[in-house]
Amino acid sequence: MQFYDKGHRPIKWSALLTALLAGAFLAACDGTQQGPPPQPVPRVSFVTVQPEKIMLSTELPGRTSAFRIAEIRPQVNGLINKRLFTEGSDVEAGQVLYKIDSAPFQAALDSALAALARAEAGLPSARARAERFEELVADRAVSRQDYDDAAAALAQVEADINTWKAAVKTARINLAYTRITAPISGRIGKSNVTAGAIVTAYQPIPLATIQQLDPIYVDVPQSTADLLRLKQRMKEGLLNRHEEGQSKVDLFQEDGTPYPQEGTLQFSDITVDPTTGSVTLRALFPNPEGFLMPGMFVRAVIREGVSEQAILVPQQGVSRDPKGNPYALVVDEESKAAFRPLTLDRAIGDKWLVSEGLAPGDQVIVEGLVMLRPGAKVEAAPFAPVESGAEKSGEGDR
Repeated sequence: MQFYDKGHRPIKWSALLTALLAGAFLAACDGTQQGPPPQPVPRVSFVTVQPEKIMLSTELPGRTSAFRIAEIRPQVNGLINKRLFTEGSDVEAGQVLYKIDSAPFQAALDSALAALARAEAGLPSARARAERFEELVADRAVSRQDYDDAAAALAQVEADINTWKAAVKTARINLAYTRITAPISGRIGKSNVTAGAIVTAYQPIPLATIQQLDPIYVDVPQSTADLLRLKQRMKEGLLNRHEEGQSKVDLFQEDGTPYPQEGTLQFSDITVDPTTGSVTLRALFPNPEGFLMPGMFVRAVIREGVSEQAILVPQQGVSRDPKGNPYALVVDEESKAAFRPLTLDRAIGDKWLVSEGLAPGDQVIVEGLVMLRPGAKVEAAPFAPVESGAEKSGEGDR
């Protein structure tokens, strides 16, 4: 291709190239082309890690069970004449619940009393005869055999009296058993029999069941892994289980509302359930209003112990790598972001309890983590949480 000047004269290639290079040099000298500006130092906020004294607790699911259970069964055979309670009501110990037809048992008592009276009627004569023969045998007025027979007859009468006394006692006990009473105080359930039913002594099906609901037990399973971890922490001196209130237990009902009464930890079972790999913890709760019923699903907060040097960091200061491992970025001595892998114990409110990875005095970055990389220079400032208007004014709900 041929280029021409204004006079329509051809321009040489060497002259054109010289003109272009000269224009580029002048543009560069003029400062019209510049490189990218330097990146600003990222600003971050940090919290300084300080050890705290906290009560560690574990929330575990559990179920309620009655404090005492009594299954009502008859102790004699007979016909139920009356049921003397209202199903689902509260009964007192000793209250009559059922009445069994007492006529045959009254007749047995009368028969035993008559037999006892007959035996006792022959006692004076047998005793006098034995005493008389004892005096005569010394004078050889009667034979020794006659005296032995009189003494044996006296012993027989005395044995008969004792036998019938025992029969009278048994008859009275059986007669008393026709009045079936409540062995404990509590709430009685539905009756499995009605008036007119034939019952047998110690039958397998109970007539009714009484459950004492105040106080009430809460049984909570705890895994053996958690139990071993707890024992190891106590062995290492990381937990103190001798603080006041250590055995207290808090409870949340099935709908999530907190139970108003505080319970007491009673014991930990010594047998591991092979199907679940857990042991049972039992707590005792007052239940004066009857809010808790046997078999309810609840959540119990068990206090493990007090950690004297707990390390807590806000949850926004903990991140996770692509494998899910937790880590934190801290401000080092050179004002750079340093990487710290963490071992987390549990969440406590809006913070993580850190068991490994941080030391007292570390400055954990909690704001400005977006696109921040380990080793980057940072401009750090203490974290200042935003206060609500009520907190700023100091009024709140007062």
